[in-house]
Amino acid sequence: MTAQPTEDPGDPLVILRDLPERERQEFLRQYHRAVDGAHDPAGYQQLRRLLHVWSLTAIAASQPGYYEELMAARAGTATTVAITDAIPDWIERAAAARNRQ
Repeated sequence: MTAQPTEDPGDPLVILRDLPERERQEFLRQYHRAVDGAHDPAGYQQLRRLLHVWSLTAIAASQPGYYEELMAARAGTATTVAITDAIPDWIERAAAARNRQ
Protein backbone atom coordinates (compact mmCIF):
# COMPACT_ATOMS: atom_id res chain seq x y z
CA MET A 1 0.00 0.00 0.00
CA THR A 2 1.36 3.42 -0.89
CA ALA A 3 0.70 6.57 1.05
CA GLN A 4 -1.44 9.13 -0.69
CA PRO A 5 -0.11 12.68 -0.65
CA THR A 6 -2.18 14.97 1.50
CA GLU A 7 -3.13 18.50 0.66
CA ASP A 8 -1.25 21.23 2.44
CA PRO A 9 -3.91 23.23 4.30
CA GLY A 10 -1.57 26.24 4.16
CA ASP A 11 -1.47 26.22 0.36
CA PRO A 12 -3.04 29.49 -0.82
CA LEU A 13 -4.99 27.67 -3.55
CA VAL A 14 -6.43 25.23 -1.00
CA ILE A 15 -7.36 28.08 1.32
CA LEU A 16 -8.97 30.03 -1.50
CA ARG A 17 -10.91 26.99 -2.67
CA ASP A 18 -12.14 26.15 0.83
CA LEU A 19 -13.05 29.65 1.97
CA PRO A 20 -16.64 30.79 1.61
CA GLU A 21 -17.07 33.33 -1.17
CA ARG A 22 -17.63 36.14 1.33
CA GLU A 23 -14.10 35.66 2.77
CA ARG A 24 -12.11 35.36 -0.44
CA GLN A 25 -11.61 39.03 -1.28
CA GLU A 26 -10.22 39.80 2.19
CA PHE A 27 -7.96 36.75 2.06
CA LEU A 28 -6.56 37.83 -1.30
CA ARG A 29 -6.02 41.41 -0.09
CA GLN A 30 -4.08 40.23 2.97
CA TYR A 31 -2.26 37.54 1.01
CA HIS A 32 -1.00 39.96 -1.66
CA ARG A 33 0.21 42.37 1.00
CA ALA A 34 2.00 39.55 2.86
CA VAL A 35 3.59 38.25 -0.36
CA ASP A 36 4.91 41.73 -1.09
CA GLY A 37 6.37 41.84 2.41
CA ALA A 38 7.87 38.37 2.07
CA HIS A 39 10.47 39.65 -0.38
CA ASP A 40 12.30 40.64 2.79
CA PRO A 41 13.25 37.48 4.73
CA ALA A 42 11.80 39.00 7.90
CA GLY A 43 8.42 39.21 6.17
CA TYR A 44 8.41 35.53 5.27
CA GLN A 45 7.31 34.49 8.75
CA GLN A 46 4.41 36.93 8.56
CA LEU A 47 3.29 35.26 5.32
CA ARG A 48 3.46 31.83 6.97
CA ARG A 49 1.42 33.07 9.95
CA LEU A 50 -1.15 34.62 7.64
CA LEU A 51 -1.57 31.37 5.70
CA HIS A 52 -1.90 29.41 8.94
CA VAL A 53 -4.58 31.74 10.31
CA TRP A 54 -6.53 31.70 7.05
CA SER A 55 -6.31 27.89 6.83
CA LEU A 56 -7.92 27.75 10.29
CA THR A 57 -10.50 30.30 9.17
CA ALA A 58 -11.39 28.12 6.17
CA ILE A 59 -11.94 25.16 8.49
CA ALA A 60 -13.98 27.16 11.00
CA ALA A 61 -16.09 28.96 8.40
CA SER A 62 -17.09 25.63 6.86
CA GLN A 63 -18.76 24.55 10.10
CA PRO A 64 -22.55 24.95 10.32
CA GLY A 65 -23.50 27.95 12.43
CA TYR A 66 -20.06 29.59 12.27
CA TYR A 67 -21.26 33.01 11.18
CA GLU A 68 -24.17 32.98 13.62
CA GLU A 69 -21.81 32.15 16.52
CA LEU A 70 -19.36 34.80 15.35
CA MET A 71 -22.12 37.41 15.34
CA ALA A 72 -23.26 36.31 18.81
CA ALA A 73 -19.70 36.56 20.14
CA ARG A 74 -19.32 40.05 18.72
CA ALA A 75 -22.67 41.07 20.18
CA GLY A 76 -21.79 39.63 23.57
CA THR A 77 -24.71 37.19 23.46
CA ALA A 78 -22.79 33.98 22.80
CA THR A 79 -23.01 31.14 25.29
CA THR A 80 -19.64 30.96 26.99
CA VAL A 81 -17.89 28.73 29.48
CA ALA A 82 -15.15 29.85 31.83
CA ILE A 83 -11.76 28.53 30.70
CA THR A 84 -11.19 27.01 34.13
CA ASP A 85 -14.41 25.01 33.69
CA ALA A 86 -13.52 23.88 30.17
CA ILE A 87 -9.89 23.07 31.07
CA PRO A 88 -9.71 22.28 34.79
CA ASP A 89 -5.91 22.57 35.03
CA TRP A 90 -5.78 25.79 33.01
CA ILE A 91 -4.11 27.88 35.71
CA GLU A 92 -1.28 25.36 36.05
CA ARG A 93 -0.86 25.09 32.28
CA ALA A 94 -0.72 28.87 31.88
CA ALA A 95 1.82 29.18 34.68
CA ALA A 96 3.99 26.44 33.11
CA ALA A 97 3.85 28.18 29.74
CA ARG A 98 4.89 31.49 31.29
CA ASN A 99 7.82 29.76 33.02
CA ARG A 100 9.02 28.32 29.68
CA GLN A 101 9.39 31.78 28.17
